[in-house]
Amino acid sequence: MRIGVLTGGGDCPGLNAAIRAAVFRGVKEHGDEFTGFRDGWRGPLERDAFPLDAAAVGDILPLGGTILGSSRTNPLKEDDGVARIRRNLADLGLDALIAIGGEDTLGVANALHEAGVPVVGVPKTIDNDLSGTDQTFGFDTAVSIATEAADRLRTTAESHHRAVVVEVMGRHAGWIALHTGLAAGADAVLVPEKPFDMAEVTSHVEARFRASRAAVLVVSEGARPAEGSLELQTGERDAFGHVRLGGVGERLAGELERRTGREARSVVLGHLQRGGTPTAFDRVLATRFGLHAADAVRAGAYGTMVALRGTEITRVPLAEAVGTLKTVPPERYAEAEVFSG
Repeated sequence: MRIGVLTGGGDCPGLNAAIRAAVFRGVKEHGDEFTGFRDGWRGPLERDAFPLDAAAVGDILPLGGTILGSSRTNPLKEDDGVARIRRNLADLGLDALIAIGGEDTLGVANALHEAGVPVVGVPKTIDNDLSGTDQTFGFDTAVSIATEAADRLRTTAESHHRAVVVEVMGRHAGWIALHTGLAAGADAVLVPEKPFDMAEVTSHVEARFRASRAAVLVVSEGARPAEGSLELQTGERDAFGHVRLGGVGERLAGELERRTGREARSVVLGHLQRGGTPTAFDRVLATRFGLHAADAVRAGAYGTMVALRGTEITRVPLAEAVGTLKTVPPERYAEAEVFSG
């Protein structure tokens, strides 16, 4: 078989491991040939492709980012986007497509499947917000980076008797903030799923100051106060309609400083969380996903996404994976609340 591969959306540690595994499995065990598409959905839209063999992917396992490049191109916004992709896949002689991405990339993959394009999905996102899988690769790396940053910031915060607000990624789901907060022993964790009360947050911080300790708060970029919506830093939207968030950490630090009379600083980790080499866990998970994606193509299991369930890799319908976001449930957030104050 001849199989196309693309990576879409935000870059993510582990993408190269998934690409490598899919190619190795397909070439060495199934006799497949692979074509790589550049820059997400832009590649099949514009027929920007190149041959992808075992030699090309042999040494990419530990590399961050993606050798295929990525973008937020949305072919569903094009009048003839689906038709163009079908035509280009046919012209290139491809029998199937492996799409590696998050909610938006796999949403397009599901739409293509419904239009008759043979496609298999691989879940990746540092936000860990895709339904259908217990975990996505990239998440462990992001949490590890954020935890190390929070640990380092606590030492300087203690030295200067101040509050530090660590803003992490998480537009609608607070998984990174939750796990980082628990791992770093944060004094408060604020997530999009539960609007925060500014008075309560201030009380927690003041309690730390009374104990002659610093305060470290971990906040998702999509967190918002209970008394009103978060004012966005910009009104810009990407090709999938997402507003660019930002600014909650800075606003929170400023309000804490005003209410407590003590110094407060904010640090936005931003793209540091998804750059660089993946952790061992993410390398293994991405590798297993890539292997099983190649197997799914060979089995003709189109319209599915490979997924982690417990310790096993299985397949779920793409429609299930992109139907709803996997957000932090109240009982998981309650675990972090035990340590507030």
